[in-house]
Amino acid sequence: MKGLVIAAKWIFMLCLPILLLTASIGWAVNSTWLYKYGFEKYNVSQTTGLAEVELEKAATGLISYFNWGDKHISLTVIKDGEPFELFNQREVPHLRDVKGLIRLDYWVLLGALIYTLSYAGVSLFWQRGRYWRRLAWGVVAGSGITLALMLATGLGILLNFDQLFLQFHLLSFTNELWQLDPARDYLIMLFPQGFWYDAAIFCTLATVGLAIILGGVAGGYLWTTRIGHRFGEVNRTLQFNNG
Repeated sequence: MKGLVIAAKWIFMLCLPILLLTASIGWAVNSTWLYKYGFEKYNVSQTTGLAEVELEKAATGLISYFNWGDKHISLTVIKDGEPFELFNQREVPHLRDVKGLIRLDYWVLLGALIYTLSYAGVSLFWQRGRYWRRLAWGVVAGSGITLALMLATGLGILLNFDQLFLQFHLLSFTNELWQLDPARDYLIMLFPQGFWYDAAIFCTLATVGLAIILGGVAGGYLWTTRIGHRFGEVNRTLQFNNG
Protein backbone atom coordinates (compact mmCIF):
# COMPACT_ATOMS: atom_id res chain seq x y z
CA MET A 1 0.00 0.00 0.00
CA LYS A 2 2.77 2.42 0.91
CA GLY A 3 4.52 1.70 -2.39
CA LEU A 4 1.33 2.54 -4.32
CA VAL A 5 0.99 5.83 -2.44
CA ILE A 6 4.58 6.78 -3.26
CA ALA A 7 4.15 5.76 -6.91
CA ALA A 8 0.90 7.76 -7.18
CA LYS A 9 2.64 10.84 -5.76
CA TRP A 10 5.56 10.56 -8.21
CA ILE A 11 3.18 10.15 -11.13
CA PHE A 12 1.34 13.24 -9.93
CA MET A 13 4.55 15.27 -9.76
CA LEU A 14 5.59 14.12 -13.25
CA CYS A 15 2.13 14.81 -14.65
CA LEU A 16 2.27 18.45 -13.62
CA PRO A 17 4.93 19.49 -16.20
CA ILE A 18 3.01 17.60 -18.88
CA LEU A 19 -0.25 19.23 -17.84
CA LEU A 20 1.16 22.76 -17.78
CA LEU A 21 3.08 22.44 -21.05
CA THR A 22 0.21 20.91 -23.01
CA ALA A 23 -2.14 23.56 -21.59
CA SER A 24 0.27 26.29 -22.75
CA ILE A 25 0.49 24.75 -26.23
CA GLY A 26 -3.30 24.59 -26.43
CA TRP A 27 -3.46 28.21 -25.30
CA ALA A 28 -1.02 29.24 -28.05
CA VAL A 29 -2.90 27.30 -30.74
CA ASN A 30 -6.13 29.09 -29.86
CA SER A 31 -4.67 32.55 -29.20
CA THR A 32 -5.75 34.98 -31.92
CA TRP A 33 -3.57 37.54 -30.15
CA LEU A 34 -0.47 35.45 -30.88
CA TYR A 35 -1.43 35.09 -34.54
CA LYS A 36 -2.03 38.84 -34.92
CA TYR A 37 1.22 39.60 -33.12
CA GLY A 38 3.13 37.45 -35.60
CA PHE A 39 1.33 38.97 -38.59
CA GLU A 40 2.27 42.47 -37.47
CA LYS A 41 5.84 41.68 -36.40
CA TYR A 42 6.77 39.91 -39.62
CA ASN A 43 4.86 42.19 -42.02
CA VAL A 44 2.76 39.28 -43.24
CA SER A 45 0.23 41.57 -44.91
CA GLN A 46 2.98 42.90 -47.17
CA THR A 47 4.45 39.45 -47.79
CA THR A 48 1.15 37.83 -48.73
CA GLY A 49 -0.66 40.79 -50.26
CA LEU A 50 -3.61 40.12 -47.94
CA ALA A 51 -5.40 42.83 -45.99
CA GLU A 52 -5.39 42.61 -42.20
CA VAL A 53 -9.05 41.62 -42.13
CA GLU A 54 -8.25 38.69 -44.41
CA LEU A 55 -5.35 37.68 -42.18
CA GLU A 56 -7.71 37.68 -39.20
CA LYS A 57 -10.06 35.49 -41.23
CA ALA A 58 -7.18 33.11 -41.89
CA ALA A 59 -6.31 32.99 -38.18
CA THR A 60 -9.87 32.27 -37.04
CA GLY A 61 -10.28 29.76 -39.87
CA LEU A 62 -7.20 27.83 -38.76
CA ILE A 63 -8.30 27.83 -35.12
CA SER A 64 -11.74 26.57 -36.13
CA TYR A 65 -10.19 23.84 -38.30
CA PHE A 66 -7.89 22.65 -35.51
CA ASN A 67 -10.83 22.34 -33.10
CA TRP A 68 -13.55 20.85 -35.26
CA GLY A 69 -14.04 17.68 -37.25
CA ASP A 70 -13.24 18.74 -40.82
CA LYS A 71 -10.63 16.42 -42.29
CA HIS A 72 -9.34 18.92 -44.85
CA ILE A 73 -9.18 22.68 -44.58
CA SER A 74 -10.76 24.91 -47.19
CA LEU A 75 -10.10 28.57 -46.49
CA THR A 76 -11.05 31.25 -49.00
CA VAL A 77 -9.84 34.83 -48.62
CA ILE A 78 -10.04 37.93 -50.80
CA LYS A 79 -6.89 39.00 -52.61
CA ASP A 80 -6.79 41.83 -55.14
CA GLY A 81 -10.58 41.91 -55.02
CA GLU A 82 -10.98 38.25 -56.00
CA PRO A 83 -11.74 35.09 -53.99
CA PHE A 84 -8.59 33.10 -53.41
CA GLU A 85 -8.07 29.61 -51.98
CA LEU A 86 -5.34 30.20 -49.43
CA PHE A 87 -3.76 26.77 -49.12
CA ASN A 88 -2.59 24.54 -51.95
CA GLN A 89 -2.57 20.76 -52.39
CA ARG A 90 0.68 20.39 -50.45
CA GLU A 91 -0.30 22.61 -47.54
CA VAL A 92 -3.73 21.03 -47.00
CA PRO A 93 -2.43 17.53 -46.10
CA HIS A 94 0.35 19.08 -44.02
CA LEU A 95 -2.23 21.00 -42.01
CA ARG A 96 -4.08 17.72 -41.52
CA ASP A 97 -0.88 16.32 -39.99
CA VAL A 98 -0.54 19.42 -37.80
CA LYS A 99 -4.13 19.00 -36.67
CA GLY A 100 -3.29 15.44 -35.63
CA LEU A 101 -0.47 16.73 -33.42
CA ILE A 102 -2.76 19.33 -31.87
CA ARG A 103 -5.39 16.70 -31.15
CA LEU A 104 -2.67 14.56 -29.57
CA ASP A 105 -1.76 17.54 -27.36
CA TYR A 106 -5.40 17.83 -26.32
CA TRP A 107 -5.62 14.13 -25.43
CA VAL A 108 -2.40 14.23 -23.40
CA LEU A 109 -3.68 17.37 -21.66
CA LEU A 110 -6.95 15.63 -20.85
CA GLY A 111 -5.22 12.52 -19.48
CA ALA A 112 -2.84 14.55 -17.31
CA LEU A 113 -5.72 16.72 -16.09
CA ILE A 114 -7.87 13.73 -15.14
CA TYR A 115 -5.04 12.12 -13.18
CA THR A 116 -3.95 15.29 -11.36
CA LEU A 117 -7.52 16.20 -10.43
CA SER A 118 -8.23 12.65 -9.27
CA TYR A 119 -5.09 12.60 -7.13
CA ALA A 120 -5.84 16.06 -5.74
CA GLY A 121 -9.45 15.11 -5.05
CA VAL A 122 -8.48 12.01 -3.09
CA SER A 123 -5.91 14.02 -1.11
CA LEU A 124 -8.23 16.93 -0.36
CA PHE A 125 -11.14 14.79 0.76
CA TRP A 126 -9.06 12.40 2.82
CA GLN A 127 -9.94 12.62 6.47
CA ARG A 128 -6.48 13.33 7.85
CA GLY A 129 -4.93 16.74 7.25
CA ARG A 130 -1.42 15.45 6.60
CA TYR A 131 -2.56 14.27 3.17
CA TRP A 132 -3.26 17.90 2.28
CA ARG A 133 0.33 18.78 3.09
CA ARG A 134 1.55 15.84 1.01
CA LEU A 135 -0.49 17.18 -1.90
CA ALA A 136 0.99 20.64 -1.43
CA TRP A 137 4.51 19.21 -1.35
CA GLY A 138 3.72 17.27 -4.51
CA VAL A 139 2.57 20.47 -6.23
CA VAL A 140 5.72 22.30 -5.12
CA ALA A 141 7.92 19.45 -6.34
CA GLY A 142 6.03 19.15 -9.64
CA SER A 143 6.28 22.89 -10.17
CA GLY A 144 10.01 22.72 -9.45
CA ILE A 145 10.44 19.95 -12.02
CA THR A 146 8.48 22.05 -14.51
CA LEU A 147 10.69 25.08 -13.93
CA ALA A 148 13.85 23.00 -14.37
CA LEU A 149 12.58 21.48 -17.61
CA MET A 150 11.48 24.87 -18.94
CA LEU A 151 14.86 26.37 -18.05
CA ALA A 152 16.55 23.68 -20.16
CA THR A 153 14.00 24.16 -22.94
CA GLY A 154 14.41 27.92 -22.89
CA LEU A 155 18.19 27.64 -23.12
CA GLY A 156 17.82 25.25 -26.05
CA ILE A 157 15.49 27.65 -27.83
CA LEU A 158 17.77 30.63 -27.26
CA LEU A 159 20.99 28.85 -28.23
CA ASN A 160 19.96 26.59 -31.12
CA PHE A 161 16.32 27.01 -32.09
CA ASP A 162 16.91 26.19 -35.78
CA GLN A 163 18.21 22.71 -34.96
CA LEU A 164 15.42 22.05 -32.45
CA PHE A 165 12.85 23.19 -35.00
CA LEU A 166 14.31 20.86 -37.62
CA GLN A 167 14.45 17.88 -35.26
CA PHE A 168 10.86 18.51 -34.20
CA HIS A 169 9.70 18.22 -37.81
CA LEU A 170 11.81 15.15 -38.50
CA LEU A 171 10.40 13.38 -35.44
CA SER A 172 6.79 14.57 -35.76
CA PHE A 173 6.07 14.01 -39.45
CA THR A 174 6.44 10.90 -41.58
CA ASN A 175 6.49 12.84 -44.86
CA GLU A 176 8.20 15.89 -46.33
CA LEU A 177 5.08 18.02 -46.80
CA TRP A 178 6.39 20.41 -44.15
CA GLN A 179 9.19 21.48 -46.51
CA LEU A 180 7.39 24.46 -48.02
CA ASP A 181 8.51 27.21 -50.38
CA PRO A 182 8.30 30.72 -48.86
CA ALA A 183 8.02 32.18 -52.36
CA ARG A 184 4.71 30.48 -53.17
CA ASP A 185 3.30 28.60 -50.13
CA TYR A 186 1.09 30.84 -48.04
CA LEU A 187 1.34 28.74 -44.91
CA ILE A 188 5.00 29.59 -44.50
CA MET A 189 4.33 33.19 -45.50
CA LEU A 190 1.76 33.44 -42.74
CA PHE A 191 4.00 31.73 -40.20
CA PRO A 192 7.71 32.24 -40.92
CA GLN A 193 10.27 30.54 -38.72
CA GLY A 194 10.58 33.66 -36.57
CA PHE A 195 6.94 33.25 -35.61
CA TRP A 196 7.60 29.72 -34.36
CA TYR A 197 10.54 30.97 -32.31
CA ASP A 198 8.22 33.50 -30.67
CA ALA A 199 5.53 30.84 -30.17
CA ALA A 200 8.06 28.52 -28.50
CA ILE A 201 9.11 31.32 -26.15
CA PHE A 202 5.44 32.07 -25.44
CA CYS A 203 4.70 28.43 -24.52
CA THR A 204 7.81 28.22 -22.36
CA LEU A 205 7.03 31.41 -20.46
CA ALA A 206 3.35 30.49 -20.09
CA THR A 207 4.34 27.14 -18.62
CA VAL A 208 6.78 28.86 -16.26
CA GLY A 209 4.09 31.31 -15.18
CA LEU A 210 1.58 28.56 -14.45
CA ALA A 211 4.21 26.60 -12.49
CA ILE A 212 5.09 29.65 -10.40
CA ILE A 213 1.41 30.28 -9.61
CA LEU A 214 0.71 26.68 -8.61
CA GLY A 215 3.97 26.33 -6.70
CA GLY A 216 3.43 29.67 -4.99
CA VAL A 217 -0.08 28.76 -3.83
CA ALA A 218 1.06 25.35 -2.55
CA GLY A 219 4.15 26.85 -0.92
CA GLY A 220 2.03 29.53 0.73
CA TYR A 221 -0.26 26.86 2.14
CA LEU A 222 2.71 24.93 3.53
CA TRP A 223 4.17 28.07 5.09
CA THR A 224 0.91 29.20 6.73
CA THR A 225 0.12 25.73 8.10
CA ARG A 226 3.64 25.44 9.47
CA ILE A 227 3.37 28.81 11.18
CA GLY A 228 -0.06 27.87 12.51
CA HIS A 229 1.27 24.56 13.81
CA ARG A 230 4.17 26.30 15.58
CA PHE A 231 1.84 28.92 17.02
CA GLY A 232 -0.42 26.16 18.35
CA GLU A 233 2.52 24.40 19.99
CA VAL A 234 3.65 27.62 21.67
CA ASN A 235 0.12 28.32 22.85
CA ARG A 236 -0.27 24.83 24.30
CA THR A 237 3.10 25.17 26.06
CA LEU A 238 2.08 28.49 27.64
CA GLN A 239 -1.23 27.03 28.76
CA PHE A 240 0.55 24.05 30.30
CA ASN A 241 3.00 26.27 32.19
CA ASN A 242 0.26 28.55 33.43
CA GLY A 243 -1.72 25.58 34.52
